[in-house]
Amino acid sequence: MGVPAFFRWLSRKYPSIIVHCLEERPKEYNGVKIPVDTSKPNPNEVEFDNLYLDMNGIIHPCTHPEDKPAPKNEDEMMVAIFEYIDRLFNIVRPRRVLYMAIDGVAPRAKMNQQRSRRFRASKEGVELAEEKQKMREEVIQREFMDNLAKCLRYYIADRLTNDPGWRNITVFLSDASVPGEGEHKIMDFIRRQRADLIMLGLATHEPNFTIIREEFKPNKPRPCALCGQIGHEIKDCQGLAREKKGEHDEFADTIPVSEQEFIFIRLTVLREYLEKELTMASLPFPFDFERSVDDWVFMCFFVGNDFLPHLPSLEIREGAIDRLVGIYKDVVHKTGGYLTEHGFVNLERVELIMQAVGVAEDNIFKKRKDDDESFKRRMKEKKKRMKAEQRPSFVPDGQFAPHALGGRDRPMAVQNARQAAYEMRMQGNQRNQNPAGSSDNMDNRGVKRKAEDSDSEPEPEDNVRLWEEGWKQRYYKTKFDVDATDDEFRKKVVKSYVEGLCWVLRYYYQGCASWKWYFPFHYAPFASDFKDIKGMFSDFEKGTKPFKPLEQLMGVFPAASGNFLPTTWRALMSDPESSIIDFYPDDFAIDLNGKKYAWQGVALLPFVDERRLRAALADVYPDLSLEEVRRNSLGSDIMFVGKSHPLCDFIRELYLAESHEATEIPAELCHGIQGILNLDEDPILPDKPVESPIPTLRDISSNNAIGIKFKDPQYDDGFVFKAVILPGAKIPSKVLKPGDWEQGNRGPWRPQLGFNPNRQQAHLDQSAFRKLNHYADRNQGPGLFGAGPPFESQHRGGQYSNAPPPRSYHQGNYRPPQRDHYPQNQYSRPTPANPAAPYPRFQQGSHGWDRAMQSQSSAYQQNQQRGRGGWRPPHNQQDSRRGGPQQGFGQGYALPPPSRRYNWS
Repeated sequence: MGVPAFFRWLSRKYPSIIVHCLEERPKEYNGVKIPVDTSKPNPNEVEFDNLYLDMNGIIHPCTHPEDKPAPKNEDEMMVAIFEYIDRLFNIVRPRRVLYMAIDGVAPRAKMNQQRSRRFRASKEGVELAEEKQKMREEVIQREFMDNLAKCLRYYIADRLTNDPGWRNITVFLSDASVPGEGEHKIMDFIRRQRADLIMLGLATHEPNFTIIREEFKPNKPRPCALCGQIGHEIKDCQGLAREKKGEHDEFADTIPVSEQEFIFIRLTVLREYLEKELTMASLPFPFDFERSVDDWVFMCFFVGNDFLPHLPSLEIREGAIDRLVGIYKDVVHKTGGYLTEHGFVNLERVELIMQAVGVAEDNIFKKRKDDDESFKRRMKEKKKRMKAEQRPSFVPDGQFAPHALGGRDRPMAVQNARQAAYEMRMQGNQRNQNPAGSSDNMDNRGVKRKAEDSDSEPEPEDNVRLWEEGWKQRYYKTKFDVDATDDEFRKKVVKSYVEGLCWVLRYYYQGCASWKWYFPFHYAPFASDFKDIKGMFSDFEKGTKPFKPLEQLMGVFPAASGNFLPTTWRALMSDPESSIIDFYPDDFAIDLNGKKYAWQGVALLPFVDERRLRAALADVYPDLSLEEVRRNSLGSDIMFVGKSHPLCDFIRELYLAESHEATEIPAELCHGIQGILNLDEDPILPDKPVESPIPTLRDISSNNAIGIKFKDPQYDDGFVFKAVILPGAKIPSKVLKPGDWEQGNRGPWRPQLGFNPNRQQAHLDQSAFRKLNHYADRNQGPGLFGAGPPFESQHRGGQYSNAPPPRSYHQGNYRPPQRDHYPQNQYSRPTPANPAAPYPRFQQGSHGWDRAMQSQSSAYQQNQQRGRGGWRPPHNQQDSRRGGPQQGFGQGYALPPPSRRYNWS
């Protein structure tokens, strides 16, 4: 779900959902790279059945990397995509299904966002290099997507043939010819077989659902968008040529970069968090956690998504989701039930939530203004402090003024030394009281500051001023150009937004309810405008069809990108006589809408009228070539299996029989997967060579894979997919600390690290402690394991211990000091009381360490009382706790003298 800052908020509020991925790296011997055997157990101590890849999250970082040079050509792009998939497969290691989904034609509601993004990029492209803009658009052209599908077919066949980890899995490829967004095609497959993936994963109500994504590392250096070099931003770019790396620029592509790391998002743990947060007592109806999760997902739509603008009063950075949850828990007692059920919205209950938000809108806007002013004030003070730190706090003048080395000017004579010293002190005091007040100095009086030295940046004018009275009237007048008294127009906006809420929830839970619906406004209404919404929505139009690929490009691309379209189609975007020329403005306004940067603003573009667009395209459809007609048609998913898969022989028989009828999959041969199979026109067959579409990769001479068209199981119109946990689902064990843990007197809580609840925690043995004590910094003072006596704090102090190690740590290792250092009769070895008795031992992790500390401290105190003479412990000294003979420190050895020349070994 396209919610800005949603993942950051989620990971901070629920930190235990994040687990860092452990990745086994390929090894290299004698210059030969040995790939990882993915058939071995997962190093993350968890086994996954299925891996679903939203390929657009892979394609973009591989074709437009931010931290390394971009690929030189399309072949390098494909190889980078293959390597990226290999890394993910190595980390996850699925055992049953791999599903790869590429974005196809999106619903009309999504195309508005895509159109805004493309037009904005085109407008920025005027300032960018032409090659950069071309590379940015190359990814979405149909030729690239068509070539990507061919390359992925080759890649799948190669891995099924050569990689033992792929041998028994079923692979599905849903390329760009299949309508729908990638993540929603995945969702539809799961739904019919049984995020943005976070929301989709919760919506499945599958208890075992984990997301893998790139780890976000802020403040990473990015190359300049104009010249592609790292080290400056576009505003500071001077257009200089890149410096050569090496004599012949041979190291141009060897910029050292840190490899992208991955993290797991455990939705099972997120469900535990939500269960703690959403559980409510004394409800007038039975509490159902699964239904409350559905309501939580629905409320998150109010802070924004890919299909609707967020409500003006709800910003996720201001705690909007927490505010909605609090209101929900207060109001749900009055609603009489939950807000949603299986993806359908109860508008009467939603209205109560919206009215509660509307009551707080005025205070929300005022607090937002106060927080903004406070933030600006802090940043201004921070800039002043930084400027003050960049120059000396006080520069004296006169006799004490600094002079350049070797200068001819001699320092002026001091007339009155006391007066000069007094003036210097006074100026220094004034400087300390006003460290950033350079404008207060007499020397700077009358000097005009440069624009770049200004403490505040110019901000766009805000004509709405939501923090002042009359904000609603100004909002509708400024954003919609209507009078505040036009209640009918406001109801129209609210009605469209209500339809959008119903459409989005249906899209997540049941699939695309309408391919042609979209929100026809650039801005959202206020929460307080949601009045009498119960009858504003009934149902969506049935039987709508998605755009074809070229039709989608006509609705999304600006005229500057028309070179990727057929010639006659391109003319409709630029010909002044075109009937749809108004869809493609050369320039347009961007409303920052309270934001700071243009990319955060709202592009004020005209909405595409589907009927006018189809009517104009009807005249140019005959001009398409056969290849363009093929690329403009809708396709289907492809299923691949290897020779060792139980379904391989069944599919091979279908090809041998040349059966062109749809055939159902025998579920018992494919892990219970259901669907319909149809023969592929250009199939990949076993024992037949597969030609590589990339010149740098070899052909597959002995192929073990087979591919066939696949279609999801079909259901009757009006069928409702139940948003419940299926009977017999394996519920994972709890990870978070139970609320009643202390009441059960079950000892200290041990948090679960990673996926394995029985993972043995790392610990140090005796030799490790001895090494730490030996190499620890001796100037650190009191250590981790308690404070020792004064002598030891001076001579045995360290980060881990400032007391002598327990006797069992030095059994047999101690040697008396040499004669030339200390007198022999002063530190002599005592005779043990019982030579045959075993040495006392200390249990690790028990109270042995504490007893050792006590025995060391008491031995030291006795030694201090007796002076520096040769002290020997009494032979019959008993340890009250152990009940055995006390041998003193170690084997009865005396404590070392207070000398810095002595070291424990």
